This record gives sequence, structure tokens and C-alpha cells, in this order.
Amino acid sequence: MRGSESDGEPGPTARSGVDHEFLALERELAVFLRRARANSGEMAREVHPDLEPAAYGILVRLESAGRQRPTDLAAYFGVGRATMSRQLHALEGLGLVSRESDPADGRVSLVRLTDEGLARFRRVRDARRGRYADKLADWDRAEVAELARLLHHFNARAEG
Repeated sequence: MRGSESDGEPGPTARSGVDHEFLALERELAVFLRRARANSGEMAREVHPDLEPAAYGILVRLESAGRQRPTDLAAYFGVGRATMSRQLHALEGLGLVSRESDPADGRVSLVRLTDEGLARFRRVRDARRGRYADKLADWDRAEVAELARLLHHFNARAEG
């Protein structure tokens, strides 16, 4: 028989210091993140066979935020300038991004998606959205909205 606080034995929460709900959340997030990493790799290859999965996120950021300084991209992703420079160089070589002078400061470059990069990215993103819609087709719209709200809340708390 498992111990509980009521019979004098420490229960699972007291022994581990973690509630079962948090353990379940951790387990589900681990599965979700593992699948997300695998999907990111697949989407990167769909954009271009030679695209590194880590660089796919740069395309996401550029599409949503527009032109960016390389240093701002590095800060956003929490990587060093050398890492960002290497990834941007690879994206340039694939014809997915280009650099242009910053009109506010000619010494600085801005990175933007090329027309080809934008078209490839949107094709893959739209297909991914279709897959999400298919997987959630039997969910009530309120459940989808609640999941989005909770994930937004979780992500906002993680940033702060």
C-alpha cells in the first residue's frame, strides 16, 4: 500500500517535492517538444533539402517581424553572433535570405527573406497549418482557443 500523509508516511508529493500535475505537464511537454523538433527538421527540408532545422526558426522570425539586424536575431534566439552569422551565411547561400544596408545606419545590414525564401516558407507553413487543422478537426473551437490561450500564457511567463 502506498503511503500518504494521513497514515504518517510521506506521499509521492512530499517525497519528490513535485505535484503529480506538474510531472504530467513535464512529461507531455517533453513529448510535444520532441515532436516539434522532428517536425521542424521536416519543415526545414521541405523549404530546402540543405536547410538546417535550427535555421528554420530564422525564417519564421523574418516572416513575422520583417527585416532584422543580425545582432537582433542573435539576441532573439539567445545565440552568439558567430552562430547567427554562420546560419545567415548558409541561408544566403541557399537564396532564402539577403542582406541590405540599414537606411538608419549604413554601417549595419538588415536581413530579409528573398521572394523565393518567402514563397517556400509560406508553402511549408500553410501545409503545416493544414495538418494542425486536420489533427484538431474534432475539437470544439473553444478547446482550441483555450489551448492557444494557455500556451500563450505559458510562453509569456517563460520569457519574463
